[in-house]
Amino acid sequence: VDPRTIAALLDRLDLKRALFIVISKSGGTAETMAQYLVIRGRLQNSVGADAQRHLVFVTDPHKGALRTIANAERIPALDIPPNVGGRYSVLTPVGVLPAALTGMDTAALLDGAAEIAKRCESESLAKNPAGTFAMLQFLADTKLGRHIHVLMPYSDPLRDIADWFVQLWAESLGKHRTADDPGVGPTPLAALGATDQHSKVQLFMEGPPDKTVSFISVEEEAIKLEIPKLHTDVKELAYLGGHRLGELLDIERRATAGALARRGRPNLTIHVDRPDARHLGALFMFLEIATIYAGELYGINPLDQPGVELGKQFTYAMLGRADAEQARREWNMLPKPDARFTI
Repeated sequence: VDPRTIAALLDRLDLKRALFIVISKSGGTAETMAQYLVIRGRLQNSVGADAQRHLVFVTDPHKGALRTIANAERIPALDIPPNVGGRYSVLTPVGVLPAALTGMDTAALLDGAAEIAKRCESESLAKNPAGTFAMLQFLADTKLGRHIHVLMPYSDPLRDIADWFVQLWAESLGKHRTADDPGVGPTPLAALGATDQHSKVQLFMEGPPDKTVSFISVEEEAIKLEIPKLHTDVKELAYLGGHRLGELLDIERRATAGALARRGRPNLTIHVDRPDARHLGALFMFLEIATIYAGELYGINPLDQPGVELGKQFTYAMLGRADAEQARREWNMLPKPDARFTI
């Protein structure tokens, strides 16, 4: 919702040829709806009465502001299943519609998800990949003090998976079991190989022993880009010639995993054949099911997010929303910043 980003994007777009997908299950998310209003205003100035033709909503099937507007103005609207929360909705129209518009094979995406879901039904932990992942992370956190869980793909196309995992793991597992307990849940962290070998891996190797690292390896080299044999008289370069970039990337992952193991730093690797639609769907579903299993192990509900509600209510209060009077009173009771400590 940073105005610099939104303004720069709108300045580059030809609004007469643009289609905007507005996604909010509740239809009341402040950031999403504020951007919708900005875009709707721009569309009205650009295309006038045709603004509705440039919009598609993805929202609750029966209620909320977006559903009301869609029904009133006959704007196309796809349903988010009522029992699926936002962070678990990537395999619903929330994620599948944008994927389809980019040309992704969405049938393969959903087939991959269905295939891994079947495997994750096994009651045998050794045959249940999501159950195994959840159990290992849970035990590392609760028995070994490994409270930070790193997901580190060695693949540029999978880099955003790690950011999504951070939301999924944090919002699902960071909970109070009772009103007066201190809370449970590991802290997820995203990294990218091989880039973060030159930054975060130093911390993973020699920092506090409070982390697990889960690598994602892509087995198939889609592009076999060979490194030419040049500067053969320079020892720092000569050994690289004849190898491939994909081979180098995989060797660096294996070397990092081995170095961590040598230092007693626990790590595991998730192997993916290739970063295509089928395997992407499988990876999404695998991590979602693992999160549900982890919630059971922690004894919390991994499907809600009560901790974010107060911040939302304070936002509504400061923006003057009519039904936020109680939050406005609570906000006004909070200590105000001390000017002596403002830098």
